[in-house]
Amino acid sequence: MCARAIDAVIFDLDNTLTDFMLAKENSIRAAVDAMIDSGLPLNQQEAVDSIFAIYKKIGIEHQRVFNVFLEKIIGKVDDRILAAGVVAYRRARGGSLVPYPHAHFVLNKLLKDGYKLAVVSDAPRFEAWQRLNYIGLQHTFDVVLTFDDTGHHKPDPKPFQMALDILNVSADRTVLIGDWIERDILGGQNAGLHTVYARYGDKYSQYADKVDDADTKPDFVVDDLLQLMSVIETLNAKGDSRPGAAS
Repeated sequence: MCARAIDAVIFDLDNTLTDFMLAKENSIRAAVDAMIDSGLPLNQQEAVDSIFAIYKKIGIEHQRVFNVFLEKIIGKVDDRILAAGVVAYRRARGGSLVPYPHAHFVLNKLLKDGYKLAVVSDAPRFEAWQRLNYIGLQHTFDVVLTFDDTGHHKPDPKPFQMALDILNVSADRTVLIGDWIERDILGGQNAGLHTVYARYGDKYSQYADKVDDADTKPDFVVDDLLQLMSVIETLNAKGDSRPGAAS
């Protein structure tokens, strides 16, 4: 094999490997419909808006959001309504949480070509592993680091540095791909990585609590995960130089 400049690729998880926000919206709408059928005194849009307002306040990963929601709307947690919502949510999530097009092809090609692969996510550990299992990628990566593993949220460089240490690779020989400029791209740059902005995943709904740093510019931009392969080929062809760096 010819010498190359890249040894490893670090992936963000949500909205980079799978459309997390779309799956979340679909699951919440299904849950709301089931709760309405069980006696919830709201229409669908009112309920969905209320639930996402709670998520915005207490975090998108909150596991008891329906409890908080029911206490707010009807003054108590009605187990009949709660159970209907939870079951419908889980059923819908299973059908909505899928990998982006070409994800399996790209990852299998990278593995076949000998690249080390990692996930660095701000999600809690259990939820991240659940999502990886849903999309069939639980056995793909050499390392998966979550907030529970690192204790730091992106754009802090420490999660990326931990991944580099475990993979035993250097930052200048590693590519990061993520959909959030303010967290993924800035964090990757803080750690010295080549950065790829997954613009295809940055198509957020009205419920996304996200503000990007306009001053942070990624090294590359892709509109399809398949384009990551061309980015890596470009970096390998340039040797150990970044875009715009001296060779």
